[in-house]
Amino acid sequence: MTDRKSSFAPVVDQHTRVVVLGSLPGEASLAAARYYANPRNQFWRLVGGVINVDLVAQDYAQRLETLLAHRIGLWDSIGTATRAGSLDTAIRDVAPNALATLVTTLPHLRCVAFNGAKSASIGTPQLARAGPFELLRLPSSSPAHASLTFEAKLAEWMKLRKFLD
Repeated sequence: MTDRKSSFAPVVDQHTRVVVLGSLPGEASLAAARYYANPRNQFWRLVGGVINVDLVAQDYAQRLETLLAHRIGLWDSIGTATRAGSLDTAIRDVAPNALATLVTTLPHLRCVAFNGAKSASIGTPQLARAGPFELLRLPSSSPAHASLTFEAKLAEWMKLRKFLD
């Protein structure tokens, strides 16, 4: 069965320097009403490596607080779409989130980072001329993206550090 899925609200504040955009929450995340709830998704380990904090050991509310304290925000490129299962390749009938509107509310934004190719393909056209910040495509943290090792992914994700200083 293919149901219409929706993203969560953005997690940002007036100090946000980096926004990481996923594509659309997977089934585990939707069921838990939490970003990156699938324990096999490497997102929390990757961002934890960037900021040198063990986010996996924190509860969800602490994780979000820690991200905001390090000036990192979260959202998704897709507002709603149909999808059977959790794979980005199954996403259809996309209605994007209002990314260009969001970035106008973030005066210190320095980078929008796309967590994977699908997020980048949806978000880049909206943000290509939206402001004086960098767009960065990162390797997906998804367990479905297994062509790179964790260490190789982390090396790419570490590029976020320069925007947080």
